[in-house]
Amino acid sequence: MVAFPADDVSIASLHPDAGPVWIAYDETLQQSSDGPLAGKRLAIKDNIDVAGLPTTAGCTAFAYTPERSATVIERLNAAGAKVIGKTNLDQFACGLVGPRSPYGAVPNAFDPRYVSGGSSSGSAVAVARGLADASLGTDTAGSGRVPAGFNNIVGLKPTRGLISTRGVIPACRHIDCVSIFAPSVADAVDVFAAVGYDADDPYSRTLPLDLRPMATRFRFGIPDAAHLEFFGDALSASAFAEALARLAALGGTTGSFDFEPMMVIARSLYEGAWVAERYAAIRDFFDAHADQMHPVVRSIVANGKRYGAADIFDASEAVELAKRRAASLWDAFDVLVVPTAPTIYRIDQLAADPIALNRNLGTYTNFVNLLDFAAIAVPSSMRADGLPFGITLIGPAGSDLRLADLAQRYHHATGLTVGATGRALPAPRALARPTTTDADTHAPQVRIAVVGAHLSGLPLNGQLRERGARLEGTVKTAPRYRFFALPGTTPPKPGLLCVEEDGAAIEAEIWAMPIEHYGSFVAMIPTPLGIGSIELSDGSRVQGFLCEAAATIGAKDISHHGGWRAFLATSA
Repeated sequence: MVAFPADDVSIASLHPDAGPVWIAYDETLQQSSDGPLAGKRLAIKDNIDVAGLPTTAGCTAFAYTPERSATVIERLNAAGAKVIGKTNLDQFACGLVGPRSPYGAVPNAFDPRYVSGGSSSGSAVAVARGLADASLGTDTAGSGRVPAGFNNIVGLKPTRGLISTRGVIPACRHIDCVSIFAPSVADAVDVFAAVGYDADDPYSRTLPLDLRPMATRFRFGIPDAAHLEFFGDALSASAFAEALARLAALGGTTGSFDFEPMMVIARSLYEGAWVAERYAAIRDFFDAHADQMHPVVRSIVANGKRYGAADIFDASEAVELAKRRAASLWDAFDVLVVPTAPTIYRIDQLAADPIALNRNLGTYTNFVNLLDFAAIAVPSSMRADGLPFGITLIGPAGSDLRLADLAQRYHHATGLTVGATGRALPAPRALARPTTTDADTHAPQVRIAVVGAHLSGLPLNGQLRERGARLEGTVKTAPRYRFFALPGTTPPKPGLLCVEEDGAAIEAEIWAMPIEHYGSFVAMIPTPLGIGSIELSDGSRVQGFLCEAAATIGAKDISHHGGWRAFLATSA
């Protein structure tokens, strides 16, 4: 692994974009050899855990190295994607700009004088420059959308809870979303389709996705003229007018809606009681190390200490009332359309007034997660000054794929190239569908522990995936087992044997399989292997692969390796 400390001036020799874009870079990390995302290079925002890579959240004093990856990383690895590094961000995901980091300001991919957007700045620029095929960010107030708009790429902000946030450093935990940056809409949906419900995440949920394509004739709503604000930026105003004409040419009929309630809810995210959740997320660290934080981030988080429990209840009631009123929008419109950001600022302008200008950039983003909307940011045009302009399509919870359908039609109508690469946009294609539907998730499931050739990316993993099984995560068994490399097996397989004493804990993956497919799976298991009850380190039990004792006589004991992958690495 190549790690990029903030004070190391020699890092540019290790990677051309070391420093402001990358915090850690490693193209040798293990990946699956098959799956729908096989070979895809992923850049990961550095508030999302990747096992073995430090998580800093843009704060060196906070850094730790996780033993387990976030659920979303486990799912994407299982789908064949390859993590190549961790990317820079506004510290603790607090900002929409990009410079609030000890690793330096991430420059805009088109003009380094301008902000790249935040907080997922490095993730967006990595895709815009073609350094990664896709990337993960997070989005609380717009961090998965504003950087997409500023760098001419797609930013998919899913419905809350559809992508697990277990293993993600929280900002405002109850509304945080893991977001996806990609060169095209179809690429973003490929990533979205590979992840899903997580029983270990209290905010994860399932809901029926609207799989209908957007109609040829559709109704789109825009903010009313009294609240359509560009902060004096005539270029952005002109670009938005161009976007509305393009939507009309695609079959859209426009109308306006009262944007004032959205603005009220948006202000509450940073100027009301919800800031207390940012403080709660890092309370112990903040109370001990506030002096080691970026000063702007420190001032924002400190503001959260002002609020009490009663304030949170008042804020919750206001949001629930706003949700109820906002629901009527979908009677009038199929989709809402807003500028992804009303303007863009130079890095030096931001330094002179960091709070107010950051607030301006969130005009059309801050309300979305609080109101439980889905959104996708899509490139729209290049302004006369050479900077990108983007729009965001917003819909009700569960409309993610319907929004993506319209977003793909819109993106391909722009004639734009990919990011800052100059490459032509790939041809539109059918959008992927999640492998686990709402009905699948609630169907009876069997949890299966696998320890050998059925692990993600190994030769027999396809037997799980073709039966609709989904990866729940990586675990260890209780220390009651011995592990053997069984001779003469094709492909090579291990044997797990329960013992009375001198046992070891062995790494396993847990897969959830619809019970209707379980019988056909068990029928494929060859002797001397079989299915039995396996005890995990937390004391729970699941079904899993065990081996007949006679088959381990004379077999190589590999228990000390702790798992099949570790053994394979030493025998390669």
